[in-house]
Amino acid sequence: MWHCQGVTRPAPVPGAVRQGSLRELNLAVVLGRIAAAPRPPSRADVAASTGLTRATVSAVVDDLIAGRLVAESEPAPRAGAGRPARGLVLAGSGPAGLGLEINVDYLAACVVDLAGEVRHHTVRRADLRPVSPADALARLVTLAAEARADAEGQGLTLAGVALAVPGLVGDAGLVRLAPNLGWRDVAVPELLADHPPLAGPVPGVPPLVVDNEANLAAVGELHADPTGPASFLHVSGEVGIGAGIVLDGALFRGVRGWSGEIGHIPVQPQGRPCRCGGRGCLEQYAGQEAVLAAARLDRADLPADTAAAPLAARAAAGHPAALAALAEAGQALGVAVAGVVNLLDLDTVVLGGGYALLTPWLRPAVLAEVSRRVLTAGWAPVTVRPSTLGPEAAVVGAAGSVVRRIVAEPVGWLTRQG
Repeated sequence: MWHCQGVTRPAPVPGAVRQGSLRELNLAVVLGRIAAAPRPPSRADVAASTGLTRATVSAVVDDLIAGRLVAESEPAPRAGAGRPARGLVLAGSGPAGLGLEINVDYLAACVVDLAGEVRHHTVRRADLRPVSPADALARLVTLAAEARADAEGQGLTLAGVALAVPGLVGDAGLVRLAPNLGWRDVAVPELLADHPPLAGPVPGVPPLVVDNEANLAAVGELHADPTGPASFLHVSGEVGIGAGIVLDGALFRGVRGWSGEIGHIPVQPQGRPCRCGGRGCLEQYAGQEAVLAAARLDRADLPADTAAAPLAARAAAGHPAALAALAEAGQALGVAVAGVVNLLDLDTVVLGGGYALLTPWLRPAVLAEVSRRVLTAGWAPVTVRPSTLGPEAAVVGAAGSVVRRIVAEPVGWLTRQG
């Protein structure tokens, strides 16, 4: 038996839907419908599309507005009698996600609000290979603190943090191996434990999630273009090369969560030695440092914020070494991509990271190899296009993963607000 306001009531029947769980379900259904709508729906629209009563939808929407998850937009002009209904949109003030990225030659921080707008983005260039994991993460915490201060100045509250790393991530945020950083078995959460929390506790939202940068980039790309394909290969080209595989709208992780290591597919089995211990890996022919060397560009002489832009500028100007370097990289990339397409039957390849800006010069060679090597290429062409999010895909995808968790389960955030 349980008691409420002095009234004795029978205990809930096992298996029955409790009032609390029904409210949680209604909150998630209504918020999800508002988030997915192509234009701001009215309360009546939400009721009609969900099957909930107008009274239930109105009460749920009031809770979502009070919790800073939903806002009302100005009604669109309409002909005829009657007052136009106000539309409902995800709130631009309230919870936000903090995305962090640590890569071989840069650190990044990004804040995304519930509506998916980027509210803060910072990139700091630095060669992190000589730096210990603890020191690299300490630098990242400084970047995160700046992002949090900016977010709070805009009236946002950080609900969680997602960190993108260029390596294999195991359980509990353990980076098993990041060969280009020289990391092995780095317990990231433990190294960050001595620093102040970067986000306040929200029930149902982990304070810190660590994931592979290519996975987060692929998920970010998936949600950045709702009209895009539900299955694709997203290749991130930096010093290292990683891939995120999206199948039927969901990220494919593999048995241990380590899928997508396309950078270590051998394209020349007896070729150049790689940091991973193998030979002839794709990274040694299409990674940033290999392409810059072939183009006769010294990374130290390039702007601190990007290497792709100067390379693209030289290619656009017809510089022979730059054009030859990109053609060679595209050929190697095409060999690896063709193998993945043959294996998974994908029809779209998205070039992200530094590759996004270089797509016009990489694509011809990639397509040539795909046409030559993919069995179905003659009647089922493969599309190769640049990423919608470009070089920011991983850090934006990381931040977006936090707010999407709130949209899926808003009750945790509302409990905190209450």
